[in-house]
Amino acid sequence: MKTSDAVAYFKTKSNLAKQLGITHSSISQWGEEVPELRAFQLERLTGGELKVHADKAIESTSSPRVA
Repeated sequence: MKTSDAVAYFKTKSNLAKQLGITHSSISQWGEEVPELRAFQLERLTGGELKVHADKAIESTSSPRVA
């Protein structure tokens, strides 16, 4: 999930932060993608209107390969 999509849904970073119970500055540290667990939280909070990118979630939870 893109951070910009989450902010757009809630109109401002402040509103988004309030819904998640975190600070505005925490959101500023996210970068382009919403952190995985926050993305799942937002999907639930929005009733599925915002969706977790399944490929990103799988990518970030898979173990590194050992050669």
